[in-house]
Amino acid sequence: MLPRAELSAILTAATAFVCPSVYEPLGIVNLEAMACGAAVVGTSTGGIPEVVDDGVTGRLVPIEQLQDGTGTPLDPERFVQDLAQVLTEVTGDRARAAEYGAAGRERARTQFSWSSIAETTRALYAELLSGSVR
Repeated sequence: MLPRAELSAILTAATAFVCPSVYEPLGIVNLEAMACGAAVVGTSTGGIPEVVDDGVTGRLVPIEQLQDGTGTPLDPERFVQDLAQVLTEVTGDRARAAEYGAAGRERARTQFSWSSIAETTRALYAELLSGSVR
């Protein structure tokens, strides 16, 4: 555990942030990395694809998993190989990684900031109150 200022400094200096989770309901750590301008390499599972826009804010690594709630990869070696390949690709092209990072920072700001979440919630309530929800 690092103090927020130190964590932010590390993420801001990073070329990429990798989140090899096999289970992740949303992936707030990915949002934190994106807010600091780091390209994100994450597993295409759970809520991570809702946060990381593949090819725009970073890259998603495919994973085939058991459907028993554990997230266990069906082929762990393949997952590790795919993760290594994508991470090597992202860190090997620093200009592209910087583009991912800038896009991620903008996505975090415009779609996941508290003001954006509040506006989305307000709009939903307005829609519910107007009776126009289908």
